[in-house]
Amino acid sequence: MAFTTDNDKRPTTTVPIDPDVIIGHVHLKVADLERSLNFYCGVLGFKLTQRLGKEAAFVAAGNYHHHLGLNTWESEGGEPPPQGFTGLYHVALRYPTQAALADALKRLEAASIVLDGASDHGVSEALYLRDPDGNGLELYWDRPRELWPKDVKGELQMVTRPLDLNEMRRFDR
Repeated sequence: MAFTTDNDKRPTTTVPIDPDVIIGHVHLKVADLERSLNFYCGVLGFKLTQRLGKEAAFVAAGNYHHHLGLNTWESEGGEPPPQGFTGLYHVALRYPTQAALADALKRLEAASIVLDGASDHGVSEALYLRDPDGNGLELYWDRPRELWPKDVKGELQMVTRPLDLNEMRRFDR
């Protein structure tokens, strides 16, 4: 496999990744495991699938082994990284429908969780927020592919517009 890079170009490879590869799970360093479980299970509704004492827990949507790992192995009592440092920007959690995302909005509001933003990207609608440790989260749903905005050449044209939260609140689950 050929791989090239220089400071002015994107890395390139001659062999593309298998198109069926998915991100299976994410592990987050947290300062307080109980606080994180209260947020991810108590507010967002994930199910606790396994716990390793006071140091780690695994949560999932449905019957998967885990979508998120939460651990204090290197971070118990720690502070979020300061602005201007590298690291995770956000984890994106895709909801299956617009109604399911609306339910997430209602859960966040019931728990007095403040959003960092809410956007309509043409291909998706997204809510942006921080978990109790300052980790960025994007909660979103994808519109059907046939509704994705395209230019005259048929190329994808994502946008960023404000999301109408009042319209989203009208959904019943």
